[in-house]
Amino acid sequence: MPGPVTVGFRPDNGDRILGACLWYIVWAIETGLSCEVSIVSALEEFNRKSHTMLLDGEYVKSRSSQGLDVIDPATEEVISHIAETTAEEVDTAVESAQAVYKAWWKKSALERSEIMHEIANDLLARKPRLAETLTREMGKPYKESADEVDWSVSAIRYYAEMGRTDIGRVMGPAVEGHLNYTLKLPLGVVVSIQPFNYPMTLLAWEGAAALTAGNAVIAKPSEYTTITTLLFAESFNRYLPAGLFQVLTGAAEAGRQLVEHPDTHMVAFTGSVPTGRAIAARCGEMMKPSLIETSGNDPFLVMPSAPLDVVVRGAAFSAYMNCGQICVSAERFFVHEDIHNEFVRKLREYTRTIRVGNGLDKVEMGPMVAEKERARYEQVLSRAREQGAKLDHGGGRPAGLAKGWFVEPTILSECTPEMEIFNNESFGPVAPVCRVKNFDEALALANDSRYGLGACLYTLDMKESIRASEELEGGMVWINAPLLDNDAGPFGGTKMSGMGRQLGPEGLETFRKTKFVWLDPNCGTQDFWWFPYDDRESYGEHGGS
Repeated sequence: MPGPVTVGFRPDNGDRILGACLWYIVWAIETGLSCEVSIVSALEEFNRKSHTMLLDGEYVKSRSSQGLDVIDPATEEVISHIAETTAEEVDTAVESAQAVYKAWWKKSALERSEIMHEIANDLLARKPRLAETLTREMGKPYKESADEVDWSVSAIRYYAEMGRTDIGRVMGPAVEGHLNYTLKLPLGVVVSIQPFNYPMTLLAWEGAAALTAGNAVIAKPSEYTTITTLLFAESFNRYLPAGLFQVLTGAAEAGRQLVEHPDTHMVAFTGSVPTGRAIAARCGEMMKPSLIETSGNDPFLVMPSAPLDVVVRGAAFSAYMNCGQICVSAERFFVHEDIHNEFVRKLREYTRTIRVGNGLDKVEMGPMVAEKERARYEQVLSRAREQGAKLDHGGGRPAGLAKGWFVEPTILSECTPEMEIFNNESFGPVAPVCRVKNFDEALALANDSRYGLGACLYTLDMKESIRASEELEGGMVWINAPLLDNDAGPFGGTKMSGMGRQLGPEGLETFRKTKFVWLDPNCGTQDFWWFPYDDRESYGEHGGS
């Protein structure tokens, strides 16, 4: 374990940071390490991590002369810089991962579990700093960033325990006296390519499952959330062997090199459909397993039996959380004609209460992650209006926020299923509403999509609930409780939304390979099928001419 340990805190962030510092001091003393306390602000942390990567257990400056600016989306200020990883640095990372993962796998399941719990403890103690960093880097409200740390910790703890419970199975032998069983083994070096919207949570889902399965992990974060990922990785690096968990930075080229490297053994990707398809195709050519989670265009069905005051809150949250930048955001609202007008009215009233601003302030919605994302989203709204959608609320940029990539939460009514906004992922804070005659029409329109990630239904009708659970085409169906995850339940999509699953036992299986073992402890002869064959079993003895 490295030492001495430097503990830093931001003085204006209150007792939570001070408590975290005290936790570190006690931990250092109990562990026998020297402890140096210094005051380090979040912005200084951005400077420290500038042009840095986590390579073979060390935070080092990249040798690359190429890179990208890190821009605070709420202020448009450049707050750091990330490097474009070189091919040589990719090779070094892969070589390091190759050298260490087999020793990690040989540790007892109990020891690996305890280490994973220590990582979770460490992340929890650092939650305020991690949350602030994520908010400054990609814009989401501080509360949502802090929640993301909690979700990450929860997933890591889940897989810490899962890794102790299942390493294969013993089956009834096919031959008397023999032993038949399977072993669950690591794949090797796992590449995890994350998006910007949930960089910590998705890395925790994939990284914890991969590590629990005995693999090494090389993370390639989004260029929009690289500093957060580097800071998040400190907890892993503190407890894991050098090289077992690494972070390489950059844009598409770094990811391509990792995907195509002959000594990486599996790729987990979350992002756009075109990139996901390209990665899946390349992995297929190389016979390399892949987990692909791409875009969503999730339907949100509202039936007359549902309590509208509850529904509109769920609808607004599903459409506007994280500024609508969620793959499972509600993006197509199908509302029964009997309640359509009231639903739109109540949703409009509720949407007006949503506070938009810097995620470090008291707000429900921050900016979009980047200027180009805002421009893309505004074009989506413009096209919807050209095709006949009625702007019922929002649609512009909030007053008083001249700096930053802010947009208003938006409601579009009088939408029809043929509109482009109903057939493509909008990935922004918009609720397009379509009127339907009945549940059957809503169900048919919901399934009329090339995507199939998630779906939500609000109803108190049990028959509708059961039918939706069976007939809605998606990897997840939420009934009266949108967007929730369970560490023990699988997350993933169908159709163009991807393939494979994260979380649950299925998520652990994604990062393991199965070996079948047949053992004869007596080392006996297998005369029932060995040479020489008994003449009595020949063709001539059984009806041959």
